[in-house]
Amino acid sequence: MLSSRHLIFMEVARFLSFTKASQTLFLSQSAISKQIKSLEYFYKTGLFERHGTSISLTQAGQTLYAKLLEAGQLQDELHQELQQINENFLPLTKLAIGASTTISLYVLPPVLSAYLHRYDTIQVSVLNRNSDTIQNALLAHDIDVGIVEGLTQLNTLVYTPFMTDDVLAVCSARSPLRDRTLTITDLPSIPLAVRENGSGTLAVVEDELTKKGISLSSLRILIRLGGTEALKNFVLADTCLAFLPKRAILKELTAGELVEVPIRDLTLQRTFYFIQRKGTENNRLVTTFIQFTKRHYSIKE
Repeated sequence: MLSSRHLIFMEVARFLSFTKASQTLFLSQSAISKQIKSLEYFYKTGLFERHGTSISLTQAGQTLYAKLLEAGQLQDELHQELQQINENFLPLTKLAIGASTTISLYVLPPVLSAYLHRYDTIQVSVLNRNSDTIQNALLAHDIDVGIVEGLTQLNTLVYTPFMTDDVLAVCSARSPLRDRTLTITDLPSIPLAVRENGSGTLAVVEDELTKKGISLSSLRILIRLGGTEALKNFVLADTCLAFLPKRAILKELTAGELVEVPIRDLTLQRTFYFIQRKGTENNRLVTTFIQFTKRHYSIKE
């Protein structure tokens, strides 16, 4: 249904960049420019405005992009329904997933391996960012479904609970904190490494500490690090305290490289959610992926 030149236009419109579109489509910029000029000739109007090294959509371009997003959704639904009628109809389908760091690194890999063996005509891409960025990517139609930690919920999105995960206070085996049991009132005097703003892990920690009367600004934060692995590796090399997802540090805890530091009266647990744009809850491709993922972990846990 969607022509190749319309698909090319959608990638340029999504990134507002001919360079990025050429990288994702594996086409030269000259080939992309030729297809865009062909569309502009067909519609008898400009679709992009050039501003030196940047571009933006014209009003006509915005209208076309919005309608093509709707057409793409209808095409996906049509393919899914026809596949149910005739199992021999196996169109190549793309599924764009966005997931927060813990999910991308420690939860999704075994699921995706099983999923792709089961649905071998689906091409999957995964955007690995913090929860705040994933929500924004979903709203911008850059991804089809997201998996995030419990943030402030937006009324434009639908949230489906997935699984829970513990967040632990840990230090390296070399740290003098390793044999201590802390209280909430000890925390302002403890050197701390934390995730970047927008991280779901940081949001859980901040929310629980706020309930106990402790603000992040009162803590001795040595460094903010983008990503779970960066934070974990820093703590392994340092003697400070950090809050890390249990799923991300099971190997290090088992090996004795990291040690849990108990904090009295502080329990940190977060819920992961599947998120979808309102109005797309019946997208069969996304629904199938969500059901497959939930079944996979209902067996394992």
